[in-house]
Amino acid sequence: MESSQDRSLPATERKLQKARTDGQAARSRDLSHLAILGTGAACLLGFTPLMFDHLLRAMEQQLVFDAATVQATGSMLTRLQGMSAVGLVASAVFAIVIGGAALLSAIGAGGWVFSFKPITPQFNRLNPISGTANLFSKQQMANVLKMVLMTAILSAVAWKYMSSSIEQVAVLVLQPSPVAIRHVADWLTAGMGLLLLVVFLVAMVDVPLQAFFFKDRLKMSHQEVKQEHKESEGSPETKGRMRQRQREIADRASITAVPKADFVVMNPTHYAVALKYDDQTMSAPQVISKGTDLIALKIRELAKSHDVPVLESPVLARALYAHAELDQPIPSALYTAVAQVLAYVYRLKAAMRGQGRMPEAVPEPFVPPELDPLNKTAHQGKQP
Repeated sequence: MESSQDRSLPATERKLQKARTDGQAARSRDLSHLAILGTGAACLLGFTPLMFDHLLRAMEQQLVFDAATVQATGSMLTRLQGMSAVGLVASAVFAIVIGGAALLSAIGAGGWVFSFKPITPQFNRLNPISGTANLFSKQQMANVLKMVLMTAILSAVAWKYMSSSIEQVAVLVLQPSPVAIRHVADWLTAGMGLLLLVVFLVAMVDVPLQAFFFKDRLKMSHQEVKQEHKESEGSPETKGRMRQRQREIADRASITAVPKADFVVMNPTHYAVALKYDDQTMSAPQVISKGTDLIALKIRELAKSHDVPVLESPVLARALYAHAELDQPIPSALYTAVAQVLAYVYRLKAAMRGQGRMPEAVPEPFVPPELDPLNKTAHQGKQP
């Protein structure tokens, strides 16, 4: 088993995509904090005057009493419902805006990821050993250091700001209430702006930092890259079996073409190959059906039942089966051998129609030794 130190290669596109499918992506909490705090502050600055005006008008209306109001006590409940509805609508709008800002910040940091896997119960996360190890990971240590640094900077900025303006705030108690409230609001706004500026600078550092840690966590070893390539491309053994299976299926399906063949060439037990030649549409003879063992037996039986000549030529049958593709011209190296057999078949069919004498014995066509699979096997077996 390879340790994490062996993982020096960047994650492949397939692993990155799998991580996103599992709900993993680079996320910056500081960017989310900035979005929530910034949007919340902007909403308060933008809508607070409007809300105060509305609240003042509503309070004026609620505090107006007359004899009819006193007698109809149920009207007070109606007034309370109206005030509550306004508060609920304002809270809902505020929550929707803040939630949208948090969502956009998450998408901006790591992109859109939709997966239920992160919230699926996983009992292996309850392992205290792995949990303790995660506490001391590079990412967690960097996050702790960042939080300590940000807390120190925020504390320093807040102290500096308050110490330089505390006297001005203290004097506001001597001023009229509207003026004092406006100055306090300006003071709070400026202070909040400074704090948000600090959070913004930290977020600008945290976004690329989290992206780095995310890719570093997904790094792969040489063995993992090889294994993934093998899984995606398929092992040579698996691909070989698949090709063999495909050939077997194609050979089995080609049996239906046997009645159209000009002749079938076979060896006594294992191979059968059906060929057809039409000088008007074909540049060379073509194999239209082939098979071994039971399929070869079926080809021979079907050929005999449709009066298709079946000739015995073991070497040619093996060569055609190994090197000729279905419905494709035969290899040029086998032209002469097939032509000899085809000439014999034409003379045989003519004799059966009464247009000539029966040909002599089936010719032994010459097949280049390198095209005979049996010859190759024997040659390899003799090598030391």
